[in-house]
Amino acid sequence: MEYPSSYAANVVLFTEREPVRALFVILEGAIRLSINSIKGRRLTLRIARKGDILGLSSSLSGTPYGMTAETLCLSKIAVIERREFQKFLALHPDAYPSVNEELGRQMAMACSQLRTLGLSSSAPQKLACLLLEWSDNGQAMEPEGRLRVPLTHSEIGDFIGTSRETVTRTLSSFKTLHLVDFHGSMMTITNRAALADFAHA
Repeated sequence: MEYPSSYAANVVLFTEREPVRALFVILEGAIRLSINSIKGRRLTLRIARKGDILGLSSSLSGTPYGMTAETLCLSKIAVIERREFQKFLALHPDAYPSVNEELGRQMAMACSQLRTLGLSSSAPQKLACLLLEWSDNGQAMEPEGRLRVPLTHSEIGDFIGTSRETVTRTLSSFKTLHLVDFHGSMMTITNRAALADFAHA
């Protein structure tokens, strides 16, 4: 069913409220998932990576896509047409437990994002939660809490509903407090316990 293709950076795979046509399995790369307000403000939900399946709930229900998916870098993605996926499930009902497991995982990630945005009271708290979440979800590329952050400060602000200036100021403060350190696009969480204190303050 899969038709793997390579996509350059900044390619939109599907948009919010677009009629569903397929689901997308990420084989390589990184995909930004976001939603937009009527006024054009963007809220980034998360960065999907290898192994993630996009458009699953819409492919099952037939409802339009609930978010926009855009490549952040060169990515390899397998596209499965909705019709073919439905035929597969009809022929292999034993696959439904795996589908339900994936839907549950996606719901848990959505709840985590809502917790960060809705229950965190300050920008430092939200940013600390985000950095810890990225680390916990396997976005650490190397040991010792090192993370590759391919996003600008403005794009990080999209995650937590704040401005680029606030993100820059907060990261600078974290560095001064020896919570994190930077080497190009690599960030090291140097004091995880103290950063967690910020997240749960």
